[in-house]
Amino acid sequence: MKNPPETMFETAFAEDTYKGLTSYPKYLLSKYIYDQKGDKLFQQIMDMPEYYLTQCEHNILEMNAAAIADEFNSENGFDLIELGAGDGKKTKLLLKELVERKSDFAYLPVDISQHVLDELEGSLKKDMPAVKVKVQQGTYFKTLEKLAEYNSRKKVILVLGSNIGNLLHKRAVEFLANIAAAMSDDDMLFMGFDQKKHPQKILDAYNDPAGITEAFNKNLLVRINAELGGNFNPDQFLHWETYDPETGTAKSFLVSKTAQKASIEKLRLEVQFEAWESIHTEISQKYDDAIVNWLADEAGLKVERSFSDRDDCFKNYIFRKK
Repeated sequence: MKNPPETMFETAFAEDTYKGLTSYPKYLLSKYIYDQKGDKLFQQIMDMPEYYLTQCEHNILEMNAAAIADEFNSENGFDLIELGAGDGKKTKLLLKELVERKSDFAYLPVDISQHVLDELEGSLKKDMPAVKVKVQQGTYFKTLEKLAEYNSRKKVILVLGSNIGNLLHKRAVEFLANIAAAMSDDDMLFMGFDQKKHPQKILDAYNDPAGITEAFNKNLLVRINAELGGNFNPDQFLHWETYDPETGTAKSFLVSKTAQKASIEKLRLEVQFEAWESIHTEISQKYDDAIVNWLADEAGLKVERSFSDRDDCFKNYIFRKK
């Protein structure tokens, strides 16, 4: 089937789904996992004992909240702009410290999911009414175009949870370079990076025995069915995780258990699968100090300081413009 005219696509989700499933090898973009159901599944993932990332970063922020607040604060106040805010559970550790200090700041959480932003805004108004909050729905890349507009005082750009790990190094450098371009000399980037570690610990984090991560990845197929008129049978796909300790890249796949076909009504598309053919759904990159410093240097940034958990499983780095 030839590429249809662009007018056929009612949403970016429709267009990206078409492109991914007509490519070879097939892929789907992980950002579309995060509808209302996907948000809830990810919150369950973050609470799993196997998903060490959340607890490690939580411990870093809890142990170092005062030192981090010292880095954030500015005489003229600052804007705290969080990319991929999610439910804000970890960020609230920093917000609490800043509120107790009576710091002059505004909190601007950004997320692709309006649902989680609404929940976050509601919980902050209830639990921390002193926080000036202004939510913004959108992708990282769209938001970066607007970051430079916040130039009347210091910006602290916050990216927790190793969200940068969803990008291969080339895209990660582009992402960091776009942030650098929007930064002034006084601005700061505070970003989490999951560290390289025992390969089995990484595999276990993305392939839990309860099947929550499997349901999370299969939510792409569920969403295609619900929004685009697909007829995928998620049970006919196997969730499979790989990790390459040399490159530090963990990859998630949905693998067709049998030769099958699926149709997507709104795309006027029929998708053929060979037995054991894969759909790549997500990457989760792991790092060490050398890689982080290289990424920063390529993007026009420099590492100023880092905070680590006790076992060096996870690190949060402070970057400034070179």
